[in-house]
Amino acid sequence: MSSPTFILPDFFANCPYQARLNPLTDVVTKTAQEWILTEANYDDDQRARFLKVCGGILAGYCYPNADSFHLQICGDWLDWVFVLDDWTDGYTDTQVQSTVNSIKRCLRDPHSHQDNTPICLLAKDLFGRFFKTAGPRCAKRFIRTMDLYVDGVFEESAVREHGALDLEGYIALRRETSGVRPCLVLIESAAGIDLPDEVIEHPVIRSMEDATNDWVSWTNDIFSYNKEQAAGDPHNLIAVLMRDRNLELQPAVDLAGQLCFDCIAKFEADREVLPSWGAEVDCLVDIYIQGLQDWIIGSLHWSFACQRYFGSKGEEIKQHRVVNLQSREARSVRATC
Repeated sequence: MSSPTFILPDFFANCPYQARLNPLTDVVTKTAQEWILTEANYDDDQRARFLKVCGGILAGYCYPNADSFHLQICGDWLDWVFVLDDWTDGYTDTQVQSTVNSIKRCLRDPHSHQDNTPICLLAKDLFGRFFKTAGPRCAKRFIRTMDLYVDGVFEESAVREHGALDLEGYIALRRETSGVRPCLVLIESAAGIDLPDEVIEHPVIRSMEDATNDWVSWTNDIFSYNKEQAAGDPHNLIAVLMRDRNLELQPAVDLAGQLCFDCIAKFEADREVLPSWGAEVDCLVDIYIQGLQDWIIGSLHWSFACQRYFGSKGEEIKQHRVVNLQSREARSVRATC
């Protein structure tokens, strides 16, 4: 008897941007993995699961013009975020809050903060490198968006333990728990720019950032749904739509896909009404908008290039878009940090 299936939305047909891959990607990917593995307390199975993430490949697609130093920061950060997400999935609220508080202290004083847990040892090294070259406004934005991210991780942990969200509440929380906001700050750092606050705080730029964040977060939800439903994890757009709109699986997937396509339409509509801040600043804004595009298309290609969601069948599923539904199984015990 064949297993149930669902069909992915045709994302590539509906995403108009061209992917570019940084030529330094392979080296950065390997170095980032080695960096994590120096501190992670992984057994063989956990190590194998981590190696499927390939945050360096995601960095290569999303920061295609970055130099070696900045691309390594981006690749390390992305691997670190996935490790943090996986580790905290198995934590109690108290453990998550303790980790969140320590990360916040690392952000503000990476050289002096005393916490020798693996996640914070990695954070101190990573944040120390980031702040060496980040502009002052970019650095403040990174701290602010990281605060929102780790606070979201704690709130997500509480939701998992105590109840589910409706669609509106889920969308608001997902914008923080995805970790995309700090990734967008890294666009500035990787490009060596430091946008004026009046640009980043402009409603049109905010709207384009939200469209990018929602696209990356929601496409990720669709790609990760199979793995997460098998683990009984309800923090996923498809699961929320099924519950909130009383939908079966395929209609929920289709609706999630349409919500993603609406993000592209919103992004392009916002582009048409971008204001001008003068020729010099407008050139920097163009670099930033290109970075948002790179995240939209780059995250899409990475999802099939890594083995986190589709195993060794990524390229095959990318073509036919049919996913076999996994059976439910007990959640695995996470590595400790």
